[in-house]
Amino acid sequence: MHPEPLFKIFGQGVYAYGICMAVGIIACFGFLLFTLWYKKFSETSTNAVLVIGVLGTAFGIFMAMLVQSILNYAKDPSKPFTLSGMTFMGGLIGGVVSFLVIWNIYVYVIGPRTKIGWLTSKTMNAGLSDALPFIPIGIAIAHAFGRLGCNFAGCCYGAPTDGTWGLACAAYDSTLRIPTQLFEMSFLFLLAGVMAFLYFRYKFNYNFGVYAISYGIWRFIIEFFRDDDRGALILGLQPSQFWSIPMVILGIGYFFLQFYVLRKLMKHPELQIKAVEGEGADLPADGAPVLAEAEVSRIVPAEPENQVDGTAPAEPNKEEPDTTKDEGEL
Repeated sequence: MHPEPLFKIFGQGVYAYGICMAVGIIACFGFLLFTLWYKKFSETSTNAVLVIGVLGTAFGIFMAMLVQSILNYAKDPSKPFTLSGMTFMGGLIGGVVSFLVIWNIYVYVIGPRTKIGWLTSKTMNAGLSDALPFIPIGIAIAHAFGRLGCNFAGCCYGAPTDGTWGLACAAYDSTLRIPTQLFEMSFLFLLAGVMAFLYFRYKFNYNFGVYAISYGIWRFIIEFFRDDDRGALILGLQPSQFWSIPMVILGIGYFFLQFYVLRKLMKHPELQIKAVEGEGADLPADGAPVLAEAEVSRIVPAEPENQVDGTAPAEPNKEEPDTTKDEGEL
């Protein structure tokens, strides 16, 4: 634990918590960049995921601070409202919602209409449905490093304990407590590893549901062992416990959404590349590759306009010689 600044830059303290957050965000986007390359996303598709992901992350951090500040103020309105503290649930909701809003505005409004070359979405070979299976892995990685930062900052600590696992993990307090920060960090790294294994080994496309259900249940349980101030209660539950319930419900709903809707929208860019290069492409069990028009034209030659499916092209009409005689002839 190290709640004090590690060093200063231009008079501003640099904390271990901030460094862990930065490392987590870099690790998250590093993983996303690798996966986008591995899955053969085009440059336009890759840029869309990364740039909109950065904007969503920035808005998520702001929402994490805003929601926690509102909860603190609701618990004690006598204190002035200040933007301080962070809650992951607020950040997750803000980040996901802002990502979806910006993505749809870009893909369906700006991208198809813009005349700016680098801003167009016409050359995208993948959609959001192709990225959703691995985005939660990056989120879990970033969150795990964030929990390590919580341990250094001495926040999000557990209740006092006499167990051998007790650590002095609360800022400026030597009481041995349940190191809930380290437990959650371990859980998140494990969850990220499981989701990565499922995705890369079995082409499992339901990771968003796995993440929402798993973390929602974990967060609901771990809140019983925490002892830090988390703001006003909601319906008798800690704020994060309350939000864990819809998170699990949405996670269950995602399985149905993926099976009935999203799998049909997946374009499978890695299979497009194989098809264009003439390699055999095994179709996944939950959907067929959707090739872009340019790729299709390279693989399947265009049929003549007058050709009917399953029949030979029609012969051009030839003028038959007139063998009839004039009416006046015998």
